[in-house]
Amino acid sequence: MDWIVAPDPSGRALRDVLPSMLSAMGVEGFTDTIGIPPCRNALVLLVDGLGHELLREHAVDAPFLSSLQTTPPLTAGFPTTTVTSITSLATGRCAGEHGLVGYTFAEPGGGLLHPLSWTARSAPGGADDERSSLIEKWPPEQVQPHTTVLERAVAAGVDVRTAVPPHFEGTGLTRASLRGGRFRGVRELGDLAAELLAAAESPGPTLCYGYHGGVDLLGHVHGPGSVPWRMQLRQVDAFVRMIAEALPPGAVLGVVADHGMVDLDPAEAIDADSDPALSEGVRLLGGEVRVRHVYARAGARGDVLAAWRDTVGPAGAVMTGEQAIDEGYFGPVSAEVAPRIGDVLAIMRTGGVIRSAVEPGESALRGHHGSLTAAEQLVPVLVTGG
Repeated sequence: MDWIVAPDPSGRALRDVLPSMLSAMGVEGFTDTIGIPPCRNALVLLVDGLGHELLREHAVDAPFLSSLQTTPPLTAGFPTTTVTSITSLATGRCAGEHGLVGYTFAEPGGGLLHPLSWTARSAPGGADDERSSLIEKWPPEQVQPHTTVLERAVAAGVDVRTAVPPHFEGTGLTRASLRGGRFRGVRELGDLAAELLAAAESPGPTLCYGYHGGVDLLGHVHGPGSVPWRMQLRQVDAFVRMIAEALPPGAVLGVVADHGMVDLDPAEAIDADSDPALSEGVRLLGGEVRVRHVYARAGARGDVLAAWRDTVGPAGAVMTGEQAIDEGYFGPVSAEVAPRIGDVLAIMRTGGVIRSAVEPGESALRGHHGSLTAAEQLVPVLVTGG
């Protein structure tokens, strides 16, 4: 399947960014596989949803960012979804190791964990208002037990700061992925800029991770490439240029993304709920509309695989979880993580989604990601300063 872009195991993936930055800072125990200029302090800004291909296609709206697009892109990992990618970035590990294998995935209680809220539906197929917290029953530190890159940096004497929206503090995803360092809540681009520049000007060594979600949000609502999306991209371009121009000597800024995005018509979708062939033998339907984890009832995996292959057809690739693991999509997979991966995976090509009535908000969106197309998998690594 020539449309599938598999994650890169050679050292040019999103998970390699923070180790490369720390190596460039001279911190022992880390290796630079990306090519970061030597520096005292490093800033990493993640622009949610800014895929390599989107940036290239809309260079006129982002002239400064595009001027930095001089090296090959990174691969985000699989699936190409925010919870997985941010955890890969922060831990330096693939999904098969860190365990956040999708937008939703099977949890030990028999439901689906939704990592953004760290909740599960109280019953399979239950509505969003029936979710219950899993913070106590399945703690984030148990789901993702590995030491993060941030924690390793702190142990090595680095001043680590995390500049993200205030409501991220103490959430399950933050506890699972961004453990380590000092939390710095930021509300808008102004205080995000202030935090990044304060870190850049620190006596060092200082590492600051910052996050901006506006490009992703407007891409989901209006579609990537829409006028609102382009206006947001212009703001981000001006923001990054302002930071770059204010960098003191010895500071490096790296701009990355967690995934790209494709523009899809929600009216053109496979409906997992109304098609009996897609529900027969299915225990849980996880993942998201571009890549589905399908959990089969006991003894039904073969029939589920055949039915989903027949229905999805050339709109995507349908395979067993074992095949996806063998192909290396999740990277090395631990025994603890393997049960979280679907018995069957449906990975969609550019023009398809698999929606579900229990996800009315997600199913109605215009922009989507999660799959292994180049538009979703390839992300930029834009570096300036030093």
